[in-house]
Amino acid sequence: MRLINIVIILFFASMSTKAQYSFSGHIDNKKWHDNVYLSIIEDYRKISGIYSEQIISKVKTDSLGFFEFAGNQLENEHKIYRIHVDNCNDEELNENHFNGHCDESKEVIFIAKNNDTIELPFSFEKEMFCDIKASNLKATAFTKIDSIKEDMKYAFHEFRSEANRKINNKKWFKTLQDFGLNLNEPLAELYIYSFLSDRSNDFHSYYLEDLKTNTYYDDLLVRLTKHYPNSTYTKQFKAELTSDKFIISENNNDLKFNWNYLIYIFLFISMSLNIYFLLSFKKLNIKEYSNHSDNLTKQEQNILALIQEDKSNKEIAEALFVSISTVKTHVNNIFKKLKVNSREDIKKLNIK
Repeated sequence: MRLINIVIILFFASMSTKAQYSFSGHIDNKKWHDNVYLSIIEDYRKISGIYSEQIISKVKTDSLGFFEFAGNQLENEHKIYRIHVDNCNDEELNENHFNGHCDESKEVIFIAKNNDTIELPFSFEKEMFCDIKASNLKATAFTKIDSIKEDMKYAFHEFRSEANRKINNKKWFKTLQDFGLNLNEPLAELYIYSFLSDRSNDFHSYYLEDLKTNTYYDDLLVRLTKHYPNSTYTKQFKAELTSDKFIISENNNDLKFNWNYLIYIFLFISMSLNIYFLLSFKKLNIKEYSNHSDNLTKQEQNILALIQEDKSNKEIAEALFVSISTVKTHVNNIFKKLKVNSREDIKKLNIK
């Protein structure tokens, strides 16, 4: 029985040990203050920078610059973390960090969870936070992405021209997206997405165009929902994606509205001009016919009046005490003078 209790204690002790995280490393304490900060990043728009509200722990280095964060209070799913040092004193800390910016700071960003072990040793010539050794390979995803971004910056600065910028926009946009997808870690893809979709970035306009046709963003939301269904990252990305799609939709609607508006204006002007010319033509014709009617003889005017009363040639002859042939002669003269071809045309003239 005693042996069983010992085994149980050892089992839970080992489980407790496995649940411990350890983030350790070295800093050059001749250049930097001995305070080292650990932050958890819930807002991927604040991945890089110094934000006091994100800090969850602070330790001091020993005389050799060694530090370690350890415990079991972190979450069991992957989160984005930052370790940083700066040279702000306690009095200036809040002021310098107010906007997430500190001129004298150095940071390293990584993905981790509660049972990960991460070491940040010195690299060449005591360069710190450049190398990551981790039990979880996902921890190094951000440094790999940063390496590609450095290559990208070099390509952009090789030739400072608009043509070169457009070519590189398309190339590196796709390169970064594909690289993030191959990492098989949605949080790493969010790091890339936050960079490509940043409104202060040259890529932003290209991102909005890409969002119109590329299913990558919807697929990323599916991956985030699958791996991190309740995380703030997923909720934030979903909200931003919905907002950006709405912006695109509104822009398209505005373009359609403006185009239709111009069409309506053109149609209105066209119809107005047609009506104007039609009325002008009718007035011109009435005036012309009126002038011609003045050229009619007295007898022709009498016959014209009777034609407008819908009288036949026989009825006109009886009314005016003339022969039918005389009426026909006058009617033909009236047609010629008024430039019409029938009695119906005469009635339309409405000449009184």
